Amino acid sequence: MFSKAVAKHQRIAPRKARLVVDLIRGKSVDEARAIVKFSTRAAAETVEKVLNSAVANAEHKEDHVKAETLYVSEAYVDEGPTLKRIRAGAKGMAKRINKRSCHITIVLDQIKEA
Repeated sequence: MFSKAVAKHQRIAPRKARLVVDLIRGKSVDEARAIVKFSTRAAAETVEKVLNSAVANAEHKEDHVKAETLYVSEAYVDEGPTLKRIRAGAKGMAKRINKRSCHITIVLDQIKEA
């Protein structure tokens, strides 16, 4: 049984969001929440929301599932659409500013009992 949550079109560069997502991949939900809560990265707030949404989806899907029995089986960040903006440059030229966005996906699964 797995549960998934996706946050699309988040206005943060995917490269920056991947730094936070890489920290929680493979960890238990409690450990991942602690890591994200105390992270100083800007993307940590968004990743925390997606993680909490995935946990809520898992608990809603099946009644006997608890957050303590889940771990982050997959977590990845895909590139979203880029907003292209123009800024004035030297000698009357225009410089392009790329405002990147991303799609954050977190998949939870139950810890396998030995």
